[in-house]
Amino acid sequence: MGSSPHSQFDKAENKVKTCRNITVDKKRKFGDYFTIQKAIDSVPIVNLCRVVIYVYPGLYREKIDIPPTKAYISLVGAGADKTIIEWSDTAEQMGPSGRPLGTFGSATIAINSEYFIAKNITFKNKAPLPPSGALGKQAVALRISADAAAFIGCKFIGAQDTLYDHIGRHYFKECYIEGSVDFIFGDGLSLYDGCHLHAITNSYGALTAQKRESMLEETGFSFINCKVTGSGALYLGRAWGTFSRVVFAYTYMDKIITPKGWYNWGDKNREMTVFYGQYKCWGPGADHGGRVWWSRELTQQEAKPFITIGFIDGYEWLSHLKF
Repeated sequence: MGSSPHSQFDKAENKVKTCRNITVDKKRKFGDYFTIQKAIDSVPIVNLCRVVIYVYPGLYREKIDIPPTKAYISLVGAGADKTIIEWSDTAEQMGPSGRPLGTFGSATIAINSEYFIAKNITFKNKAPLPPSGALGKQAVALRISADAAAFIGCKFIGAQDTLYDHIGRHYFKECYIEGSVDFIFGDGLSLYDGCHLHAITNSYGALTAQKRESMLEETGFSFINCKVTGSGALYLGRAWGTFSRVVFAYTYMDKIITPKGWYNWGDKNREMTVFYGQYKCWGPGADHGGRVWWSRELTQQEAKPFITIGFIDGYEWLSHLKF
């Protein structure tokens, strides 16, 4: 499968040169379109060059879907606090088919196309914070289900299941991600670089639920130079997948991190197969002394594969992008 260091992925060949600019203005003064979905619909069915959609300031009340055939789309806001996309679906809500949407279908924006870039924009699911243990309240702000996506200076706002980092290699740079339970979850191979992760739970919450299911899968989440703040008692991760893999390096952790740090999803067998590590983290929640025995303080050698864009094969598809 291609020549990527990660054999499950094809070699990533990004397109940087812009062939078309589109503008969106909800006030209908300047833009080519007044909804973001209409702008996406205008992109050719099989798109082969970089299309940049500039979104003017405003609150865009839209549920957006980018289909698999429309690769190389960039969505650029006027600033994360100025350009906001929001919707409020939850997993239990009925969809057009007459069945519940499910977590997958609850997303405010669903990205199914490769080589997507978002910059300076907020993705929000406005569904209220559910009580602890409530069922069907998953409310995704953004779902990324495709390879080689980058998010720069974006905000992801929600409660339960905010960011569905579903499948593919993804890069999050200087983003703000807010939620309560499993607010970064999925089976992506993703690097979070310089991000602010903020919990809003009043009880127990969890920052990640990574779903790696076998040793053959090369997926996992790595957080470098991040900071974790908020309320409640927060696990760094829960073992959604049997081989769940998450690393935090050079990251500030506020006192909200529960001393144990990690949760086995109620399955003791997963303690033998997960890979949970910290490397040179700091702050009142970073103390490794009380952590579960099946997490580890990494050595420099163990941490090395996780702390550069090489973790996501980024030298192939990221390094020449102009952010």
